[in-house]
Amino acid sequence: MSSSSLSFAAAPAWSACTLPSNIASSRTQLNVRTVAKAKPMSFFGTRLRSSCRSLGSERLHVWRSQGPGRSPELRVVVRSALSAVPEKPMGLYDPAMDKDSCGVGFVAELSGEGNRKTVTDALEMLVRMTHRGACGCEANTGDGAGILVALPHQFYTEVVDFELPPPGKYAVGMFFLPTSDSRREESKNVFRKVAESLGHSVLGWRSVPTDNTGLGKSALQTEPVIEQVFLTPSTKSKLDLERQMYILRKLSDAAITSALDLHSDGIADFYTCSLSSRTVVYKGQLTPAQLKGYYFADLGNERFTSYMALVNILPINLSSFSTNSIYSNKQHGEQPVTEEMQGWGMTSEALRFE
Repeated sequence: MSSSSLSFAAAPAWSACTLPSNIASSRTQLNVRTVAKAKPMSFFGTRLRSSCRSLGSERLHVWRSQGPGRSPELRVVVRSALSAVPEKPMGLYDPAMDKDSCGVGFVAELSGEGNRKTVTDALEMLVRMTHRGACGCEANTGDGAGILVALPHQFYTEVVDFELPPPGKYAVGMFFLPTSDSRREESKNVFRKVAESLGHSVLGWRSVPTDNTGLGKSALQTEPVIEQVFLTPSTKSKLDLERQMYILRKLSDAAITSALDLHSDGIADFYTCSLSSRTVVYKGQLTPAQLKGYYFADLGNERFTSYMALVNILPINLSSFSTNSIYSNKQHGEQPVTEEMQGWGMTSEALRFE
């Protein structure tokens, strides 16, 4: 059995309270569910619902194994029935009409060679997925769109005013920075100090050219300053460069959150879009049609090429900022993203790989 833990798809027909001995003896390999009742502990399949569900809670007993040869552990989770998504129509809600998935598209060149067509095809695909996204009360304020591409090394060598190492020997970070000069410089200084403490060298920063013509009022009110940082691998670590970047992003996010006091003052005007030696993310509180125009100096340049591209569009209606709170990074222990940056920072989280 390849998986260390499995789940029943339905309760067995032969019993409502117990498992046969031949099945019970093998429960260390299974995820099983129990419902708290006055009777002794009973095991049920994952789809079985308690007759006591109306009481508002359900207890889940889950056997989990860490791998072959290791003893399983029994974990207990209590879930409120009130927090579950209804399985049948209830009031104005009908599960059959639930269509909240993001629009995602992927284009790749099988040869692995970067070309312009991959980028243009991906951007066209994004525009054709406009129906999967949402806009706010303003038709020109989108809920978010973005594109992830391989680092366009040749393009970057021509647009930065410092020398870049060969591909794979440096990383690029894409940041949404504060519009305040002092807060922006402080965030960049903190990032540099954290990077240097880990053994990295910052080669330089690049201001990403943008064109906000045509953006809606809501997007303009929270539009950040967008810059890229270029840095070398660590001289203190033997980990591969991608893992080094993961560690650097986690530590720098925490340090900048503390330095800018992002937790207490309700402002979240710093966000790391991507930090990688392989890929870079261009995104924002934009409609699919606005993405290329906003970053036209980069995405619209014929020298901007890639062997693959992943595009994403969010479906949440920005007419209420609170609806975007379900994507808050606080769920993942990262920097908070409040209304100040929700539309920009939380756009296209699917484009982040970890």
